[in-house]
Order: sequence, then structure tokens, then C-alpha cells
Amino acid sequence: MYSRYGPLLVILVLVTAASALAGSFSADDWYYVKLVKPSWTPPAWLFALAGAVAYAFLALSAWAIWQTGHAARRVTLGWWLLLLVLAVAWSALFFGFNRPGWAWSLWSVALAAAVFCFLSFRRISEQAAWLFSPWLAWAAFLWCFNLVSWSLSGGILGRLLA
Repeated sequence: MYSRYGPLLVILVLVTAASALAGSFSADDWYYVKLVKPSWTPPAWLFALAGAVAYAFLALSAWAIWQTGHAARRVTLGWWLLLLVLAVAWSALFFGFNRPGWAWSLWSVALAAAVFCFLSFRRISEQAAWLFSPWLAWAAFLWCFNLVSWSLSGGILGRLLA
């Protein structure tokens, strides 16, 4: 039983720790209020719920990969682990240090890594790739949200396009 559910427990602990750490970087009220956000910004409760769902699917996708026993699963899960680290780093930059431009640059790398991870998952398990899809959609949404917020708030792209 441990051989089947032990890895799930480890994965859930990793994802919970990463999401808790990422959530600990709260934006100061003045920063998030001052930040010009797109009109399609979801309310805070929906933003948090969508993130939680994405993290849950991220965990399930990793467990599905682990269960395949595939020779490449460890390397593939290394990319998955990198995504957790990048997610925490993005939250630190965007919310903690109030640096949306740096956060967007970092999240561009994270989005590319997420696409690579999805393709790697798909080579090993179609089911795991489908389970990974909500995280990929969340990553794409955050990339757009970050870019538009940064541009609207006076970021370099906003000044170039004005």
C-alpha cells in the first residue's frame, strides 16, 4: 500500500508546501490596489480557488507519471519539480517584491518549462498529460495576467505600445 500511496503523499506534501510558500508572499494593500489590472481580473476568492485547483491537478499528474514506472519518469518529474520552484519564485517577485516585470520574465521561462513538461508527460502517459492541462492553462493565464498588469501599470511594454 505504501508503494502505491507513499509517492502520492510525498507529492502532496511538496505541492502543499510550495503553494503555501507561494501564498505567503502577500501583496501589500497599497501595491495591489495601485497595480492597474486588466478588466478580466477575477475576484480574489476565484483567483485563489483556481490556483488551488491547478495545484491539485499538478499533484495528480505527477502521481500518474510516477505510477507508470517509465524509465524517464524521474527526469520528467525533475521538470515538474522545477515548475514548483518557479511558481514560488514568481509569487515572491510579483507579490513579495512588487516586481511584475521581473516576475513576467521568470514566468515566461516557467511557461516554456510547463509546455516542455506537458509534452514530456504526454510521451509517457496521455492521462498524466490531461491531468497536467489545468496547470498549463493556469500558467498561461498567469503569464497573460502578469504581462497585461505590468503593461497597464507603466511597464516597459506598455510604454512601447502607447
